[in-house]
Amino acid sequence: MAPLSRRALITTGLCASGFVPLLSQMVSGGPSSPISLSLAPGPARYPLTGAAVTEAMMSYAADAPPPVLRLRQGQPARISVLNNLSEITTVHWHGVRVPFAQDGVPWLTQVPIGPGETYVYDFTPPDAGTYWYHPHCNTLEQIARGLAGVLIVDEAEDQAFDADIAVLVRDFRLGKDGQFIAFASPRNMARGGTFGTVSTADWAVDPVISAPAGGLVRLRLVVTDVTRVYDLSLQGAEAMLVALDGQPLVNPEALSEGLLIAPGQRADLVVRMPDLADETVSLVMRLRGKEERVLARLVASGPSLSRRLADLRPLPPNPTALPDLAQAEALDFVFGWSPEGNAPESGGFCGDVPYRFWSINRQVFGGDAPPDPARPGTPLAELRLGKSYRFRLRNETQNDHPIHLHGFAMHLIGPDGKLTGQARDTILLRSHDVTEVAVLADNPGDWVFHCHVIEHQKTGLAGIIRVS
Repeated sequence: MAPLSRRALITTGLCASGFVPLLSQMVSGGPSSPISLSLAPGPARYPLTGAAVTEAMMSYAADAPPPVLRLRQGQPARISVLNNLSEITTVHWHGVRVPFAQDGVPWLTQVPIGPGETYVYDFTPPDAGTYWYHPHCNTLEQIARGLAGVLIVDEAEDQAFDADIAVLVRDFRLGKDGQFIAFASPRNMARGGTFGTVSTADWAVDPVISAPAGGLVRLRLVVTDVTRVYDLSLQGAEAMLVALDGQPLVNPEALSEGLLIAPGQRADLVVRMPDLADETVSLVMRLRGKEERVLARLVASGPSLSRRLADLRPLPPNPTALPDLAQAEALDFVFGWSPEGNAPESGGFCGDVPYRFWSINRQVFGGDAPPDPARPGTPLAELRLGKSYRFRLRNETQNDHPIHLHGFAMHLIGPDGKLTGQARDTILLRSHDVTEVAVLADNPGDWVFHCHVIEHQKTGLAGIIRVS
Protein backbone atom coordinates (compact mmCIF):
# COMPACT_ATOMS: atom_id res chain seq x y z
CA MET A 1 0.00 0.00 0.00
CA ALA A 2 1.46 3.40 -0.95
CA PRO A 3 2.44 5.80 1.85
CA LEU A 4 -0.25 8.36 0.97
CA SER A 5 -3.10 5.86 1.10
CA ARG A 6 -1.71 4.40 4.34
CA ARG A 7 -1.48 7.90 5.78
CA ALA A 8 -5.12 8.51 4.91
CA LEU A 9 -6.10 5.71 7.28
CA ILE A 10 -4.90 7.67 10.30
CA THR A 11 -7.73 8.95 12.43
CA THR A 12 -5.91 9.97 15.62
CA GLY A 13 -4.78 13.55 16.13
CA LEU A 14 -3.82 14.83 13.03
CA CYS A 15 32.65 11.59 12.24
CA ALA A 16 35.37 11.38 12.09
CA SER A 17 36.30 8.10 13.68
CA GLY A 18 39.05 5.55 13.75
CA PHE A 19 38.69 1.82 13.40
CA VAL A 20 34.91 1.75 12.93
CA PRO A 21 33.61 5.03 11.51
CA LEU A 22 30.03 6.17 11.76
CA LEU A 23 29.02 6.94 8.20
CA SER A 24 27.81 10.49 7.59
CA GLN A 25 25.21 11.24 4.94
CA MET A 26 26.01 14.49 3.18
CA VAL A 27 23.19 16.93 2.58
CA SER A 28 22.04 17.89 -0.92
CA GLY A 29 20.42 21.05 -2.17
CA GLY A 30 20.99 24.73 -1.56
CA PRO A 31 20.02 26.74 1.54
CA SER A 32 16.39 27.08 0.43
CA SER A 33 15.85 23.74 -1.29
CA PRO A 34 14.98 20.66 0.81
CA ILE A 35 17.77 18.46 2.10
CA SER A 36 17.13 14.98 0.68
CA LEU A 37 18.33 11.93 2.61
CA SER A 38 17.43 8.25 2.66
CA LEU A 39 17.45 5.45 5.23
CA ALA A 40 16.97 1.72 4.73
CA PRO A 41 16.41 -0.11 8.04
CA GLY A 42 17.16 -3.76 7.56
CA PRO A 43 19.01 -6.83 8.83
CA ALA A 44 22.75 -6.52 9.44
CA ARG A 45 25.80 -8.39 10.72
CA TYR A 46 28.84 -6.65 12.18
CA PRO A 47 32.02 -7.44 14.22
CA LEU A 48 31.02 -5.57 17.39
CA THR A 49 33.64 -7.16 19.63
CA GLY A 50 36.37 -7.90 17.11
CA ALA A 51 36.25 -11.54 18.20
CA ALA A 52 33.22 -12.54 16.16
CA VAL A 53 30.69 -11.16 13.71
CA THR A 54 27.41 -10.51 15.53
CA GLU A 55 24.52 -11.90 13.53
CA ALA A 56 20.84 -10.86 13.56
CA MET A 57 21.57 -7.17 14.01
CA MET A 58 19.50 -4.31 12.58
CA SER A 59 20.84 -1.13 11.07
CA TYR A 60 19.90 1.79 8.85
CA ALA A 61 22.87 0.89 6.61
CA ALA A 62 23.71 -2.56 5.28
CA ASP A 63 26.23 -4.32 7.55
CA ALA A 64 27.47 -0.98 8.94
CA PRO A 65 26.64 1.36 11.82
CA PRO A 66 23.72 3.74 11.22
CA PRO A 67 24.77 6.87 9.32
CA VAL A 68 25.16 10.23 11.00
CA LEU A 69 22.45 12.36 9.39
CA ARG A 70 23.15 16.08 9.00
CA LEU A 71 20.43 18.67 8.53
CA ARG A 72 20.56 22.45 8.78
CA GLN A 73 18.54 24.68 11.07
CA GLY A 74 15.61 26.26 9.27
CA GLN A 75 16.15 24.28 6.05
CA PRO A 76 13.42 21.83 4.96
CA ALA A 77 14.33 18.15 5.09
CA ARG A 78 12.88 15.24 3.16
CA ILE A 79 13.93 11.82 4.47
CA SER A 80 12.85 8.71 2.57
CA VAL A 81 12.72 5.48 4.61
CA LEU A 82 12.64 2.11 2.82
CA ASN A 83 11.80 -0.70 5.26
CA ASN A 84 13.98 -3.72 4.49
CA LEU A 85 13.03 -5.44 7.75
CA SER A 86 10.62 -8.36 7.94
CA GLU A 87 8.47 -6.40 10.42
CA ILE A 88 6.85 -2.98 10.70
CA THR A 89 8.83 0.02 11.91
CA THR A 90 8.86 3.83 12.07
CA VAL A 91 11.46 6.55 12.61
CA HIS A 92 11.17 8.97 15.54
CA TRP A 93 13.34 12.10 15.45
CA HIS A 94 14.22 12.23 19.14
CA GLY A 95 14.35 15.78 20.52
CA VAL A 96 13.46 17.56 17.28
CA ARG A 97 10.35 19.72 17.59
CA VAL A 98 8.66 18.35 14.49
CA PRO A 99 4.98 18.71 13.53
CA PHE A 100 2.82 15.96 15.03
CA ALA A 101 2.37 14.07 11.75
CA GLN A 102 6.16 13.69 11.40
CA ASP A 103 6.87 12.32 14.90
CA GLY A 104 7.17 8.67 13.89
CA VAL A 105 4.89 7.09 16.50
CA PRO A 106 3.02 4.10 15.01
CA TRP A 107 -0.75 4.40 14.72
CA LEU A 108 -0.77 7.68 16.65
CA THR A 109 0.97 9.88 14.05
CA GLN A 110 1.27 7.49 11.12
CA VAL A 111 0.49 3.99 9.96
CA PRO A 112 3.74 2.06 10.46
CA ILE A 113 6.01 1.31 7.51
CA GLY A 114 5.40 -2.24 6.35
CA PRO A 115 8.12 -4.56 5.00
CA GLY A 116 9.18 -3.39 1.56
CA GLU A 117 7.33 -0.07 1.88
CA THR A 118 8.72 3.44 1.68
CA TYR A 119 7.63 6.34 3.84
CA VAL A 120 8.77 9.95 3.47
CA TYR A 121 9.18 12.33 6.42
CA ASP A 122 9.03 16.08 5.69
CA PHE A 123 9.91 18.66 8.32
CA THR A 124 11.99 21.76 8.92
CA PRO A 125 14.11 21.54 12.10
CA PRO A 126 13.67 24.79 14.07
CA ASP A 127 16.53 24.10 16.48
CA ALA A 128 20.21 23.39 15.89
CA GLY A 129 21.93 20.79 18.02
CA THR A 130 22.60 17.11 18.60
CA TYR A 131 19.68 14.69 18.32
CA TRP A 132 19.13 11.08 17.32
CA TYR A 133 16.71 8.84 15.46
CA HIS A 134 15.25 5.45 16.30
CA PRO A 135 12.12 3.32 15.81
CA HIS A 136 9.06 3.67 18.00
CA CYS A 137 7.74 0.21 17.18
CA ASN A 138 8.98 -3.02 18.80
CA THR A 139 11.35 -0.54 20.38
CA LEU A 140 13.11 -2.78 22.87
CA GLU A 141 14.21 -5.32 20.29
CA GLN A 142 14.81 -3.01 17.33
CA ILE A 143 16.99 -0.55 19.28
CA ALA A 144 18.73 -3.40 21.12
CA ARG A 145 19.69 -4.93 17.78
CA GLY A 146 21.17 -1.65 16.53
CA LEU A 147 18.49 0.68 15.15
CA ALA A 148 19.69 3.99 16.60
CA GLY A 149 21.59 6.74 14.81
CA VAL A 150 22.88 10.27 15.36
CA LEU A 151 21.05 13.26 13.89
CA ILE A 152 22.93 16.56 13.76
CA VAL A 153 21.19 19.83 12.95
CA ASP A 154 23.88 22.32 12.05
CA GLU A 155 23.51 25.95 13.07
CA ALA A 156 22.36 28.34 10.36
CA GLU A 157 25.83 29.92 10.60
CA ASP A 158 28.95 27.76 10.76
CA GLN A 159 30.66 27.54 14.15
CA ALA A 160 34.43 27.93 14.53
CA PHE A 161 35.45 24.41 15.54
CA ASP A 162 38.41 22.52 14.13
CA ALA A 163 36.57 19.19 14.11
CA ASP A 164 33.03 18.00 14.77
CA ILE A 165 32.87 14.43 16.08
CA ALA A 166 29.75 12.48 17.07
CA VAL A 167 30.10 9.45 19.34
CA LEU A 168 27.19 7.02 19.63
CA VAL A 169 27.35 5.48 23.13
CA ARG A 170 25.50 2.26 23.90
CA ASP A 171 25.66 -1.30 25.24
CA PHE A 172 24.82 -4.50 23.44
CA ARG A 173 23.57 -7.70 25.13
CA LEU A 174 26.02 -10.29 23.84
CA GLY A 175 27.23 -13.65 25.08
CA LYS A 176 30.84 -14.81 25.05
CA ASP A 177 30.38 -15.97 21.46
CA GLY A 178 29.53 -12.42 20.38
CA GLN A 179 25.88 -13.26 19.67
CA PHE A 180 22.77 -11.73 21.19
CA ILE A 181 21.37 -13.02 24.45
CA ALA A 182 17.97 -12.22 25.99
CA PHE A 183 17.40 -8.46 25.86
CA ALA A 184 15.49 -8.26 29.16
CA SER A 185 14.20 -10.20 32.14
CA PRO A 186 11.04 -9.63 34.20
CA ARG A 187 13.07 -9.14 37.39
CA ASN A 188 15.14 -6.37 35.81
CA MET A 189 12.15 -4.79 34.09
CA ALA A 190 10.66 -4.20 37.53
CA ARG A 191 13.91 -2.61 38.72
CA GLY A 192 16.53 -0.54 36.93
CA GLY A 193 16.42 -2.44 33.64
CA THR A 194 18.61 -5.10 32.04
CA PHE A 195 22.13 -3.85 31.38
CA GLY A 196 24.17 -4.71 28.32
CA THR A 197 27.31 -6.82 28.46
CA VAL A 198 29.47 -5.01 25.89
CA SER A 199 29.92 -1.20 26.02
CA THR A 200 30.63 0.44 22.69
CA ALA A 201 31.29 3.79 21.03
CA ASP A 202 30.29 3.91 17.37
CA TRP A 203 29.68 0.14 17.45
CA ALA A 204 33.27 -0.52 18.55
CA VAL A 205 35.04 -1.41 21.77
CA ASP A 206 37.51 1.37 22.63
CA PRO A 207 37.85 2.93 19.14
CA VAL A 208 40.63 5.40 18.34
CA ILE A 209 39.51 8.69 16.76
CA SER A 210 41.90 11.17 15.17
CA ALA A 211 41.52 14.85 16.10
CA PRO A 212 43.66 17.92 15.30
CA ALA A 213 46.42 18.64 17.81
CA GLY A 214 45.85 21.86 19.72
CA GLY A 215 42.42 22.21 18.16
CA LEU A 216 38.97 22.91 19.58
CA VAL A 217 36.89 19.81 18.90
CA ARG A 218 33.11 19.70 19.20
CA LEU A 219 32.48 16.29 20.73
CA ARG A 220 28.82 15.23 20.54
CA LEU A 221 28.01 12.43 23.00
CA VAL A 222 24.76 10.62 22.21
CA VAL A 223 23.49 7.94 24.62
CA THR A 224 21.23 5.55 22.72
CA ASP A 225 21.32 2.77 25.30
CA VAL A 226 18.02 1.15 26.27
CA THR A 227 18.90 1.10 29.99
CA ARG A 228 22.23 2.40 31.28
CA VAL A 229 22.77 5.85 32.81
CA TYR A 230 26.37 6.73 31.94
CA ASP A 231 28.78 8.49 34.31
CA LEU A 232 31.31 9.89 31.82
CA SER A 233 34.49 11.89 32.13
CA LEU A 234 37.37 13.03 29.92
CA GLN A 235 40.97 12.29 30.88
CA GLY A 236 43.92 14.03 29.25
CA ALA A 237 42.40 17.34 28.17
CA GLU A 238 40.36 20.31 29.28
CA ALA A 239 36.79 20.58 28.03
CA MET A 240 33.75 22.82 28.27
CA LEU A 241 30.14 21.68 28.31
CA VAL A 242 28.32 23.83 25.73
CA ALA A 243 24.94 22.11 25.13
CA LEU A 244 22.63 19.49 26.61
CA ASP A 245 19.88 17.73 24.65
CA GLY A 246 20.66 19.97 21.69
CA GLN A 247 19.97 23.16 23.66
CA PRO A 248 22.97 25.52 24.13
CA LEU A 249 24.03 26.54 27.62
CA VAL A 250 23.80 30.28 28.23
CA ASN A 251 27.22 30.05 29.90
CA PRO A 252 29.49 27.12 28.94
CA GLU A 253 30.70 25.17 31.97
CA ALA A 254 34.12 23.65 32.61
CA LEU A 255 33.90 19.84 32.72
CA SER A 256 35.67 19.27 36.02
CA GLU A 257 33.72 16.25 37.25
CA GLY A 258 31.76 13.35 35.84
CA LEU A 259 28.86 13.93 33.48
CA LEU A 260 25.67 11.88 33.95
CA ILE A 261 23.93 11.13 30.65
CA ALA A 262 20.84 8.92 30.63
CA PRO A 263 19.28 6.99 27.74
CA GLY A 264 17.96 9.49 25.20
CA GLN A 265 20.14 12.39 26.41
CA ARG A 266 22.98 14.14 24.59
CA ALA A 267 25.86 16.40 25.61
CA ASP A 268 28.04 18.65 23.44
CA LEU A 269 31.57 19.24 24.71
CA VAL A 270 34.32 21.42 23.31
CA VAL A 271 37.60 19.61 23.89
CA ARG A 272 40.93 21.40 23.69
CA MET A 273 43.18 18.71 22.21
CA PRO A 274 46.79 18.29 23.41
CA ASP A 275 49.47 20.08 21.41
CA LEU A 276 51.71 17.08 20.75
CA ALA A 277 50.87 14.53 18.09
CA ASP A 278 49.87 11.06 19.36
CA GLU A 279 48.84 12.37 22.78
CA THR A 280 45.56 10.78 23.84
CA VAL A 281 42.32 12.01 25.39
CA SER A 282 40.18 9.23 26.88
CA LEU A 283 36.40 9.14 27.17
CA VAL A 284 35.89 7.11 30.33
CA MET A 285 32.78 5.57 31.87
CA ARG A 286 32.69 5.01 35.62
CA LEU A 287 31.09 1.79 36.80
CA ARG A 288 30.16 0.75 40.32
CA GLY A 289 32.73 1.63 42.91
CA LYS A 290 35.98 2.90 41.43
CA GLU A 291 36.02 0.71 38.33
CA GLU A 292 36.51 2.62 35.09
CA ARG A 293 36.31 1.62 31.44
CA VAL A 294 37.61 3.52 28.43
CA LEU A 295 34.86 3.97 25.83
CA ALA A 296 36.87 5.79 23.15
CA ARG A 297 40.14 7.65 22.64
CA LEU A 298 40.84 10.90 20.79
CA VAL A 299 44.42 10.96 19.47
CA ALA A 300 46.05 14.27 18.53
CA SER A 301 47.38 14.46 14.98
CA GLY A 302 49.29 17.00 12.92
CA PRO A 303 50.94 20.25 14.02
CA SER A 304 49.32 22.12 16.89
CA LEU A 305 46.61 24.62 15.96
CA SER A 306 47.28 26.41 19.28
CA ARG A 307 43.61 27.17 19.93
CA ARG A 308 42.44 28.39 23.35
CA LEU A 309 39.33 27.48 25.34
CA ALA A 310 39.31 31.10 26.48
CA ASP A 311 38.31 32.01 22.91
CA LEU A 312 35.16 29.87 23.14
CA ARG A 313 31.83 31.65 22.82
CA PRO A 314 28.38 30.25 23.65
CA LEU A 315 26.50 28.58 20.85
CA PRO A 316 23.69 30.70 19.39
CA PRO A 317 20.40 30.15 21.26
CA ASN A 318 17.60 28.16 19.68
CA PRO A 319 14.23 29.86 19.00
CA THR A 320 12.30 28.09 21.76
CA ALA A 321 9.57 30.43 22.99
CA LEU A 322 9.60 30.84 26.77
CA PRO A 323 6.59 29.81 28.88
CA ASP A 324 4.89 32.47 30.96
CA LEU A 325 5.39 31.26 34.54
CA ALA A 326 3.11 33.96 35.94
CA GLN A 327 0.18 32.51 34.00
CA ALA A 328 1.23 28.86 34.05
CA GLU A 329 -1.12 26.15 35.30
CA ALA A 330 0.50 23.57 37.60
CA LEU A 331 0.28 19.85 36.78
CA ASP A 332 1.66 16.94 38.80
CA PHE A 333 3.14 13.78 37.30
CA VAL A 334 4.11 10.92 39.60
CA PHE A 335 6.30 8.18 38.16
CA GLY A 336 5.84 5.03 40.16
CA TRP A 337 4.59 1.50 40.38
CA SER A 338 1.79 -0.04 38.37
CA PRO A 339 -1.49 -0.59 40.19
CA GLU A 340 -2.04 -3.75 38.13
CA GLY A 341 1.16 -5.69 37.48
CA ASN A 342 -0.25 -7.85 34.69
CA ALA A 343 -0.59 -7.25 30.96
CA PRO A 344 -3.79 -7.89 29.02
CA GLU A 345 -3.96 -11.24 27.28
CA SER A 346 -4.05 -9.84 23.75
CA GLY A 347 -0.73 -8.90 22.15
CA GLY A 348 0.28 -5.46 20.96
CA PHE A 349 1.01 -4.11 17.50
CA CYS A 350 4.58 -3.19 18.29
CA GLY A 351 6.36 -5.67 20.53
CA ASP A 352 4.31 -5.96 23.71
CA VAL A 353 5.64 -7.65 26.87
CA PRO A 354 3.41 -9.58 29.31
CA TYR A 355 4.02 -7.36 32.35
CA ARG A 356 2.93 -4.01 33.79
CA PHE A 357 5.23 -2.80 36.54
CA TRP A 358 5.19 0.99 36.09
CA SER A 359 2.75 3.88 35.78
CA ILE A 360 2.37 7.65 35.54
CA ASN A 361 -0.18 9.03 38.01
CA ARG A 362 -1.19 5.39 38.67
CA GLN A 363 -2.18 5.12 35.02
CA VAL A 364 -0.62 2.41 32.86
CA PHE A 365 -0.09 3.24 29.19
CA GLY A 366 -3.05 1.85 27.30
CA GLY A 367 -5.11 1.19 30.43
CA ASP A 368 -6.48 -2.31 30.08
CA ALA A 369 -5.08 -2.65 26.54
CA PRO A 370 -1.55 -3.43 25.29
CA PRO A 371 0.79 -0.40 25.40
CA ASP A 372 0.34 0.69 21.79
CA PRO A 373 -0.46 4.19 20.52
CA ALA A 374 -3.44 2.67 18.69
CA ARG A 375 -5.02 2.43 22.16
CA PRO A 376 -3.17 4.95 24.32
CA GLY A 377 -5.94 5.29 26.91
CA THR A 378 -7.06 8.50 28.56
CA PRO A 379 -4.53 11.36 28.19
CA LEU A 380 -2.51 12.13 31.29
CA ALA A 381 -3.31 15.79 30.71
CA GLU A 382 -5.12 17.94 28.16
CA LEU A 383 -3.35 21.22 27.46
CA ARG A 384 -4.79 24.26 25.73
CA LEU A 385 -2.87 25.41 22.67
CA GLY A 386 -0.77 28.49 23.42
CA LYS A 387 -1.04 28.18 27.21
CA SER A 388 1.87 27.74 29.64
CA TYR A 389 2.16 24.94 32.20
CA ARG A 390 4.36 23.97 35.14
CA PHE A 391 5.05 20.24 35.30
CA ARG A 392 6.03 18.88 38.70
CA LEU A 393 7.83 15.60 37.98
CA ARG A 394 8.16 13.28 40.99
CA ASN A 395 9.94 9.93 41.01
CA GLU A 396 8.56 7.90 43.90
CA THR A 397 10.81 4.89 43.16
CA GLN A 398 14.40 3.96 43.91
CA ASN A 399 15.20 3.59 40.19
CA ASP A 400 16.31 6.10 37.55
CA HIS A 401 13.75 7.36 35.03
CA PRO A 402 14.87 9.53 32.08
CA ILE A 403 11.54 11.15 31.14
CA HIS A 404 11.17 12.18 27.50
CA LEU A 405 8.44 14.43 26.08
CA HIS A 406 7.92 14.34 22.33
CA GLY A 407 7.42 17.57 20.40
CA PHE A 408 8.52 20.10 23.04
CA ALA A 409 11.37 21.63 24.98
CA MET A 410 10.90 21.41 28.75
CA HIS A 411 12.33 24.55 30.39
CA LEU A 412 14.00 23.89 33.74
CA ILE A 413 12.76 25.78 36.81
CA GLY A 414 15.36 26.45 39.48
CA PRO A 415 15.05 26.29 43.29
CA ASP A 416 14.12 29.99 43.24
CA GLY A 417 11.04 29.21 41.16
CA LYS A 418 12.40 30.98 38.08
CA LEU A 419 13.43 29.69 34.67
CA THR A 420 17.11 28.71 34.59
CA GLY A 421 17.55 29.47 30.90
CA GLN A 422 18.13 25.80 30.11
CA ALA A 423 15.78 23.43 28.28
CA ARG A 424 15.69 19.65 27.83
CA ASP A 425 13.64 17.08 25.97
CA THR A 426 14.69 14.31 28.38
CA ILE A 427 14.80 14.85 32.16
CA LEU A 428 16.74 12.39 34.32
CA LEU A 429 14.81 11.73 37.52
CA ARG A 430 17.02 9.89 39.96
CA SER A 431 15.72 7.98 42.97
CA HIS A 432 12.98 10.05 44.67
CA ASP A 433 13.89 13.17 42.68
CA VAL A 434 11.44 16.02 42.21
CA THR A 435 12.01 18.37 39.26
CA GLU A 436 9.93 21.27 37.98
CA VAL A 437 9.82 22.24 34.32
CA ALA A 438 7.75 24.68 32.29
CA VAL A 439 6.16 23.86 28.94
CA LEU A 440 4.59 26.19 26.40
CA ALA A 441 1.85 24.19 24.65
CA ASP A 442 2.60 25.53 21.17
CA ASN A 443 2.63 22.25 19.17
CA PRO A 444 -0.80 20.59 18.72
CA GLY A 445 -1.20 16.82 18.87
CA ASP A 446 -1.28 13.77 21.14
CA TRP A 447 2.32 13.61 22.32
CA VAL A 448 4.01 10.60 23.93
CA PHE A 449 5.47 11.19 27.41
CA HIS A 450 7.55 8.26 28.64
CA CYS A 451 10.58 6.84 30.39
CA HIS A 452 13.49 6.13 28.04
CA VAL A 453 14.54 3.05 29.93
CA ILE A 454 12.71 1.05 27.29
CA GLU A 455 11.78 -1.81 29.64
CA HIS A 456 10.03 0.73 31.87
CA GLN A 457 8.24 2.25 28.88
CA LYS A 458 7.11 -1.15 27.64
CA THR A 459 5.82 -2.17 31.08
CA GLY A 460 3.63 0.87 31.61
CA LEU A 461 5.69 4.00 32.24
CA ALA A 462 4.31 6.01 29.34
CA GLY A 463 1.32 8.15 28.52
CA ILE A 464 -0.14 10.78 26.23
CA ILE A 465 -0.27 14.56 26.69
CA ARG A 466 -2.88 16.13 24.45
CA VAL A 467 -2.44 19.68 23.12
CA SER A 468 -5.46 21.13 21.32
